[in-house]
Amino acid sequence: KGREQILEVHIRNKKLAEGITLTDIAKRTAGFSGADLENLMNESAILAARRNKSAVTMDEINDATDRVIAGLEGRPLNNNASKKLVAYHEAGHAIVGSLLPHHDPVNKVTVIPRGQAKGLTWFTPGEDQSLISTAMLKARIAGALGGRVAEQLVFGSSQVTTGAGGDLQQVERMARAMVTQFGMSDDVGSIAIDDGGFGGPNYSEDLNSKIDSAIKNISDECFQTAWNLLETHRDCLDRVAEELCEMETITGDRLREIIAQYTEVPEKMAVV
Repeated sequence: KGREQILEVHIRNKKLAEGITLTDIAKRTAGFSGADLENLMNESAILAARRNKSAVTMDEINDATDRVIAGLEGRPLNNNASKKLVAYHEAGHAIVGSLLPHHDPVNKVTVIPRGQAKGLTWFTPGEDQSLISTAMLKARIAGALGGRVAEQLVFGSSQVTTGAGGDLQQVERMARAMVTQFGMSDDVGSIAIDDGGFGGPNYSEDLNSKIDSAIKNISDECFQTAWNLLETHRDCLDRVAEELCEMETITGDRLREIIAQYTEVPEKMAVV
């Protein structure tokens, strides 16, 4: 509702195509700040003008949303080997995220480069990001590892790439927060030993060792979760990667249609 009200301010001098509601846009932009929403509507209007359209359509809004989130769109990959590898990487993220009930739903998957990324999988986060369960965090870690797992499963350990670098940093941040800020580790205990500030506290050598071990245990557990899912549904992974290579972008709905041909797509669970 808050985003709808902000969007109403920023569309006063812009014409939306028939059938588009502010509710639709608000649902697509979970997590956007007021400045992000202003940029979104301005960018949408610019794209509509460039495309000689008399009104802003959902195509412009979706493209502008992607640009606000991830940066400028690059040129499609021409190298078939690179494109295939990126397709498997993104398919890994998307399938793991779709098959874990506590993971955010997939919004879109693409192998078209944007910003620094060679491909991207977008997820739609729930409204309340202030209350996140252990199951949700572990699902997000497994989803983040899905790209590396797919590379390793399909191409072998010697062919994994640097493409998972950002994913692995994200995994470390989430796992470390679980251990040191949220007391979500049996190894360390239900205590908060880090407030998330810069620099961090000075840990004893024994506690530091326990923290490192706990972080690794969480990462290893989630890696195995992702591996089991993709190994079990390897035929589905191949199919999604194949369609990504051909179409370059597929929607979350289309992804779920494909997965449903191979296995049941679970309902997404609430925080509890």
